[in-house]
Formats: sequence, C-alpha cells, structure tokens
Amino acid sequence: MWDIAPQFKAMVVFAEHRFYGKSMPYGNLSYSDAAHMDSFTSEQALADYAVLIAYLKSSIPGVSHSSVIAFGGSYGGMLAAWFRIKYPHVVQGALAASAPVLQFEHYTPCDVFNTIVTKDFALAGDSCPKAIRRSWDAITRLAKSSGGLQYISQAMHLCKPLKKDAGALKSWLTEVYGNLAMANYPYPASFLSPMPAWPIKAVCSKLTDPGLHDKQLIDALFKGISVYFNYTGAAECLDVSQATTGALSDEGWGYQACTEMTMPFCADGVNDMFEPSEWNLQSYSDDCYKKWHVRPRPDWVPLYYGGYNITASSNIIFSNGKLDPWSGGGILKSLSDTLVAIIIDEGAHHLDLRASNKDDPPSVIAARKQEVEIIRRWLGEAAGWEQHAQDGRRLVVHDSQVKREHL
Repeated sequence: MWDIAPQFKAMVVFAEHRFYGKSMPYGNLSYSDAAHMDSFTSEQALADYAVLIAYLKSSIPGVSHSSVIAFGGSYGGMLAAWFRIKYPHVVQGALAASAPVLQFEHYTPCDVFNTIVTKDFALAGDSCPKAIRRSWDAITRLAKSSGGLQYISQAMHLCKPLKKDAGALKSWLTEVYGNLAMANYPYPASFLSPMPAWPIKAVCSKLTDPGLHDKQLIDALFKGISVYFNYTGAAECLDVSQATTGALSDEGWGYQACTEMTMPFCADGVNDMFEPSEWNLQSYSDDCYKKWHVRPRPDWVPLYYGGYNITASSNIIFSNGKLDPWSGGGILKSLSDTLVAIIIDEGAHHLDLRASNKDDPPSVIAARKQEVEIIRRWLGEAAGWEQHAQDGRRLVVHDSQVKREHL
C-alpha cells in the first residue's frame, strides 16, 4: 500500500478492529464477560468500516466521490473480501492476501495447515521434519520423570520450569513451527518475531540428525528454535506462554476463534511432523465455554459470507503464497473474470502486502504488478460509473425542469 498509494494519489487509512488495540467499546470492561463482548464480531467490524468511510467522505474536502479499495492480509484479508461482498457500494474492490476464507469445517480438511508447514520444513532438508517428528516422543519420555522435566527446562532455558508435564512446551512449539512457515520471508523481518532471512532454513541447519538420543535432540531443538525466539540475543529465557512478539495480542483472536472463526486443525504424525492430534468440536466447544462462556458457531461464517458461492460478487483478488500454510484454506483458482486468484510460488504469509525489497523473489514482483493493473482497471471502471451517474443526475434535473415549464 505504501508503495502504490502515490501512483494513485491515494489516501491510506488504517481502521482498527473493535476490541483490539485501543478500540475498546466498554473501556476496561470490554473483556470482562460475554455480555460485554457480544458485539465482538466480523459483521460489526465491517459495519464500523462502512460507517468510517462514510464519515471520511463527508468530513474531508475533495474525497466525497473518491473510490475506495480494501486491503487486508490473513484475517484482515478475509475482512477485505467480505467487505466487498457485503458492501459493494462502499468499496470498489478488495485485495484479500492470504485470506483463509475456506478454513472451515466441510470446506478444508483439518490436516492441511500442518501438512503445508511440514512441506516447508522439508524444503530445507528431509532430516529436519524427521528430527522434529522424533522430538515429540523424546520430550514425552523425558517428561515422565522429575529429572527429565528439569533437564528440558534447563536445556530449553525456560523462564518457568516445567512441573507436571511438557504440554505447554509442546503447544508453544506447535504454534512456533506454524509461525515460522508463515514468516518464511526471503529477508530479515519482525512480523511475528525478529527473524533472519528464510528462517526455516536457519532453524533446520541445527536439526540435521534425527537419530540423536533424547537429550541431544532437545539440545539441538533449542539451538533451532532460538532462531525464532532469540534471534536478536536479547531474550534471557524462553517464555512458552508467548509465541509472538509482545506487541501483538492474541487474546481477541482467542475469543473470535471460539465464536465465528472456528477453524479445525489436526495432525497425524505421519504425513506431517507434528504430534498426532484429532479435531474434536465438542471438546473444543467445552474449552471455549470454560474460558469465555460462549460456544462456537462452526457453520456461521460460510453461511453468512458464502464460502465458495460468491460468484454473484466481483472485484476481489485472492492472493496466496505456496509457502503459506494458510493457503490451504484460501481460494486458489479464479472463480470468475473479476474474482481473481493469484499464486505466489515463493511467497509466505501475505508477502505481496509487504513493502518491496531487493530480495523479493520474481513471483511476488509479478504478483504485485498484476494486482496494480487490476486495481487500476477497477478504478477506471468506477470513474466511468461515477461519470455515468453524474450524467444521469443532470438528465433528471433537466427532465424535471422541462415538466415544470410545460405545466
């Protein structure tokens, strides 16, 4: 957006989603109970954006007839696409980057995300996912004794030593492997955590021998994941309660995942490198109720926004990178001439939305060029419709004057 806005003489507006950042409808009480969070929905967020755009057009001189293009990545990409679907009179088009609009039950198998993560790690060498796959059992075996838990805690430099089991560490590792795949960019970046270029390759350079004994494997695992949590060298210990930089809060997403954004995940430990885990909606729902006193609506998002059945809409770009594990829940084939899918071969999570970089791969450079061409066409069409509408308004005025003169 920063790169292309000057080309279009465009204003860039970032709208904060309700219940995130400083946009707390009830101040400190916003997260206090389910009653206060009842309006924490994607539908309400889209309505906020529509009202904001109307306000900007009415309050800023010279923009009342300006076209609006929605941009978003990940959940923001889902919102961008849905904004165009639900408010086509407010936004003339949308770029939905890495938008998993199909990452829901009955649309995308629950194992797809972890399968793509594993393929990303395998690109750095077959031994890497094999070592990670073996590490789960190594952790389990060591965690059976207090001495083993102590060894893991010390070897992994945990801020809080493990007491009963290694469940928290395993959950952290599972999330981190997904984050590494999402942020597997060709240059250093700090999207989820400060990391080097191609961070998966850096992690896997420490995990080259899946045949190591348990303690040796834990030592190697720590060296590998240090690329993620301590690339800068500033971390004194590993906090398994925090899988992203402290500047990002996932509390709100936890609530949304328990209401609208119920996305199934599972692993079999054979076709992926993760510890086997099943998707159990009832168990998931019970956990949600225990934490938030709400239960998920797993079928609501596809019903409300359309899933695949959105061909009545238009002017949406769905871009996805093949390295991005969320691409498995994205729209990967164009649905019409105006619902366009763009695939970025060397792209991780919404790489095309990031600023241009000298190390950008050819596929993202080509994708951005195509996106600009499409947006330019949308704006041209919108300008044509606006001119047509103005001509129509003049005709109406003229016609009424003729009638008055006749009378």
